[in-house]
Amino acid sequence: MISVVQNVAIDCADAYALARFWSEVVGCPLHPEDRPGAPETEVLLPVGPLLHFNQVPEPKTVKNRMHLCLRPTTSREEEVERLLSLGATLVADRREPDGAGWTVLADPEGNEFCVLRSEAERAAPPPS
Repeated sequence: MISVVQNVAIDCADAYALARFWSEVVGCPLHPEDRPGAPETEVLLPVGPLLHFNQVPEPKTVKNRMHLCLRPTTSREEEVERLLSLGATLVADRREPDGAGWTVLADPEGNEFCVLRSEAERAAPPPS
């Protein structure tokens, strides 16, 4: 017997607002019954677990013990710029001179996540 991951739960102060941010990040819709002020909302991913947002009274105070890693379909740099324009903030730049590495961002409530290189960037030869 096994267990199947149903969702990835993210605690937050405003479930609907944070779900809208992540809906824009991943290009997937919110659950059709979600509304502003809802204490729980979901982003419906096409495959795999849902992103589930739980409204909680306490603020985030320390680094996430678990986070999402995103692999963009465009370049890492283009995706980082897009996410910053949506309201993310830069936490750390872990890019290497050879193109490897990642960028750490935070969503509007401070939850960290990483932006990796795209598949095309991973397949390209390193810069000389």
